[in-house]
Parts: sequence; C-alpha cells; structure tokens
Amino acid sequence: MAQYLQIEQDMVKDIQEPTLFTWIVSPTVIYGRHQSAEVEVNETYCTEHGIAVVQRKSGGGCVYADQGNLMISFVTPSTHSEQVFTDFLALVAKALQSRGLPAVTTDHNDILVNGRKVSGWACFTGPTGTIVHGTMLYDVNLDALQQAITPTREKLSKHGVASVRQRVANLRQLTNEFEDIHALRAYIERELNKK
Repeated sequence: MAQYLQIEQDMVKDIQEPTLFTWIVSPTVIYGRHQSAEVEVNETYCTEHGIAVVQRKSGGGCVYADQGNLMISFVTPSTHSEQVFTDFLALVAKALQSRGLPAVTTDHNDILVNGRKVSGWACFTGPTGTIVHGTMLYDVNLDALQQAITPTREKLSKHGVASVRQRVANLRQLTNEFEDIHALRAYIERELNKK
C-alpha cells in the first residue's frame, strides 16, 4: 500500500501530463493526514488480522481497503485543486451513471448510490501538481471494514447512521454490470482516460 502512495508523491514532483492509475491492495486501513490512528483505527483488530495501517498525505477520512476495493489515483500538473477535485469526482460519478447507477457526489467528498457510500475521495496539492485519490467499493469485506475503523459517534450521526456498515454499500450488491473487480477496473480506466 505505502508504495502506491509513494508512487503518487514521486509522480507529482515532475508531472507533465494528467495521469490515471488504479490499484488493488491486501487488507489495509489508510487514514488521513489530520487524523490519529489511535482515534480512527482499531489497531488491536488490525494487528490480530494482519491488516496494514498507513497514513496518507491528503486529508479526509479513514478508509478500509482490501482485494474487493478498487483504488484510483489521478495525478495532474494543475495546482487548481478544488476545480480538479470537483471535476474528477463528477467524472467518476458520470462513469457509474453510464452503467445505470444513480451516482451522486456529496459535499463530504463521497459518491453515493441510493444514499449509500460506494466511493470516498481525498486530495493533496503541492507546488508542482495535484493528487486526487479514492476508493471504489466493489466487494469489500464489510465485516472487516466495520471492525477495522472506529469513527466517532458524532461523525456517524452527522451522516444519519449508527454504524460504518450501515452507511456503505458494495457495487456488487447494487448492479450486475461488472462480472468482477477486474471488469470494473477495466471499465473505470477506460472511462476516466477518455477525458
């Protein structure tokens, strides 16, 4: 996991053209730059279950990823981060809409389908460019997700739910459009590279 975050950081130093890449990782919790693992992560559970815990340079919330989650990175020389971020999330939502999913973006940097989070995003801007990266839940282990991350009660209530699991959904349960995560990956790469 850490190597992909490092690839992004290396790319943004001298990025010439917007570049998209996707990746899939073994079970990992990734928490934001302004977060504390002690607060956001069930470190005992992660240690017991071999789940890696890494911090990223971008802000945003804590996420759980495994082989059922598609990670998406977009690196661009533009430093107009707000515009880049807004445009890219709209592009991702449009790709899902093209497959019949009523995907919408939110002010919390998420993409929802039928009110459930299927994708979460964060952004990091440096002097030479911007990194936008996010998750897309295809067939994530929701039990592990529920156990591995520990958002505060206030954060959950802000979204009107009692648990992380209640707030998220896997695309596999919402659509038959993608045979497996590799089909989703190929589709997302093709659609997002059209820009």
